[in-house]
Amino acid sequence: MAETAIRFDSVTKTFGAVRAVDSVSFDLPRGALVTLLGPSGCGKTTTLRLIAGLELADSGYIEIEGSDVTRLAAAERRIAMVFQSYALFPHMTVLENVAYGLAVNGARRAAAEAEARAMLASLGLEGYEARLPAELSGGQQQRVAVARALVLRPKVLLFDEPLSNLDARLRRRVREDIRDLQRRLGLSVVYVTHDQQEALAVSDLVVVMREGRIAQMGTPTELYEEPADAFVADFMGEANVLAGEILFAEGGRARLVVAGVEVETAMRLAAPRGAVKLAVRPEAVTLAENGSGIPGRVARAAFLGQIREYEVETEAGTLFVTSPAAAPAYPAGAAVVCRLERVIPLKA
Repeated sequence: MAETAIRFDSVTKTFGAVRAVDSVSFDLPRGALVTLLGPSGCGKTTTLRLIAGLELADSGYIEIEGSDVTRLAAAERRIAMVFQSYALFPHMTVLENVAYGLAVNGARRAAAEAEARAMLASLGLEGYEARLPAELSGGQQQRVAVARALVLRPKVLLFDEPLSNLDARLRRRVREDIRDLQRRLGLSVVYVTHDQQEALAVSDLVVVMREGRIAQMGTPTELYEEPADAFVADFMGEANVLAGEILFAEGGRARLVVAGVEVETAMRLAAPRGAVKLAVRPEAVTLAENGSGIPGRVARAAFLGQIREYEVETEAGTLFVTSPAAAPAYPAGAAVVCRLERVIPLKA
């Protein structure tokens, strides 16, 4: 069986004068959860719809598990999709919703309901068969939608912003359910979101898109610690982008000049000496009352329970800083020194 779940080769899709997907190529591995991530209008949802067959490519080639599906309709691709709204039939019970696709495909009612019951049980929904969707919580509705998709035994399962209708606590629990299910069943999953934390939490691979193209593709760790450019650095979590000069870099340490101040810091990626753009994560800046570092003044301070957030005005620009709640607190107006604990050199 093919090791690649989905292959795009120079796929382009336009809507009038707009290139929603612009000559995109990638190989997504089988049995992985891959997230398409990016701002509104970047092309991620159109890419998902191209995989599903809900849109057809203007040019290029799409392959699913070794088979050319470029011109196939959605019903011929063995793809299942869980929509943002779940799209459950409100007048049908949970059991009827899950069995519906099997019945449409010709399964006898008894067989369809038996498979639907087994799938519901595997997702922790045994005992809910007779309920209507309106009688379920948001998380339960999500699992019913997943059960309805999985009972069709798809080659690839697609999620379109699946958690956007849930509150923060339920969103965290449901994303863990989706991840556990994907790993347990070895599913090939493509997942669309604009939420960076969600992408970092659930993904084997993340494809960051920008203006219809792939800005960078890699593991969550790679994209967070080795962003290709300022756009990816800022999109994969917060990042302070600074101008600096590398004086020396070796063995994971570097000596820099930032805003006229010489700074010693950790730098895992190799970079040549000279002028460079640097990304500094908010948690990689430590505030102190004195000592070496970039001097600044706290413009804003906020307590968020587990962490404190600061905006610090410096000669290098305004730095966004986060620190543990147990660390020393600094009020707005306080003079501080910003120590850069770790920096990431960005490509030109």
